[in-house]
Amino acid sequence: MDELLAVMRELREKCPWDQQQTPQSLTKYAIEEAYEVEAAIREGNADEIRDELGDLLLQVVFQAQMFSEQGAFNFDDVVQAITEKLIRRHPHVFQAEQFSQLSSADVAVLWKQIKQQEKQGKLQSRLDEIKHGPALQQADEIQKNAAQIGFDFAAVAGAYGKLNEELAELQQAMQKQNSDEIFDEFGDCLFSLINVGRKLGVSSEMALLSTIHKFRTRFAFIEDQARQQQQKIEALSLAEMDQLWEQAKQQLK
Repeated sequence: MDELLAVMRELREKCPWDQQQTPQSLTKYAIEEAYEVEAAIREGNADEIRDELGDLLLQVVFQAQMFSEQGAFNFDDVVQAITEKLIRRHPHVFQAEQFSQLSSADVAVLWKQIKQQEKQGKLQSRLDEIKHGPALQQADEIQKNAAQIGFDFAAVAGAYGKLNEELAELQQAMQKQNSDEIFDEFGDCLFSLINVGRKLGVSSEMALLSTIHKFRTRFAFIEDQARQQQQKIEALSLAEMDQLWEQAKQQLK
């Protein structure tokens, strides 16, 4: 661990790419690496799991190094914090004499109670219970939660109108070529589209996964057709690829 931390410090001192990174620029890689870990575990290859866990650990080390440079905290502080949290949230293990034997369900209830105690004095929201997972899933769960107290459009028409409103605002941001506004308005458009799907009873996550699968299949068809014509796909014109795409749509129903 000490060697890994030393390597990270040297990279921040000498590698131009690593020097340019910020906590914000790296968050997407942490998310990607978490998905890679999930995929490796699903495949069951121990060597790949080991490597992907290492990649995920790198993200922790990298973030800790950058915050250490700011004087906020270091890697040891991260380790200490999670160690204390695990002990605090497992009193049935570390203070076993105060507890009779608990079932798994009892442990889950106790964990939740301790989390609530930790939050006392902090601003709390009914949305706190929604896990920070895939963005589509979060958006859907947040919207459902808000709808439970009536913070929702009465019908899908209202949600669709809001989507059109957000699309118009995105277009305005594009005309101004303001990258920060484009980023914000694009996010608003996605959130509004997910809300339309929710009102229609459509799972945004499943719908997008279906479209991704469809795109992969059709694109593979184009690649296969190019190979059969003894061409590289890179050599095809856009018009040729569009023609093959239409063929894929007809043949791969």
